[in-house]
Amino acid sequence: MLLLRIVGLLAVIAIGAGIVAYLFTRQRHYLALSWRIAKYALIFILALFALLALERLVVLL
Repeated sequence: MLLLRIVGLLAVIAIGAGIVAYLFTRQRHYLALSWRIAKYALIFILALFALLALERLVVLL
């Protein structure tokens, strides 16, 4: 769970930095970068939750 918190915090910081960079420069590639980071962070979190659920399922069997 510590790994999930670290990845989540880093993702939030990177997304926030990308949005702030977009607000200062008006270059849309910062928004695209923020969206890409959010998408991959969500995929990572969902994969981690799936592994945790699979672990509990294996323990029950």
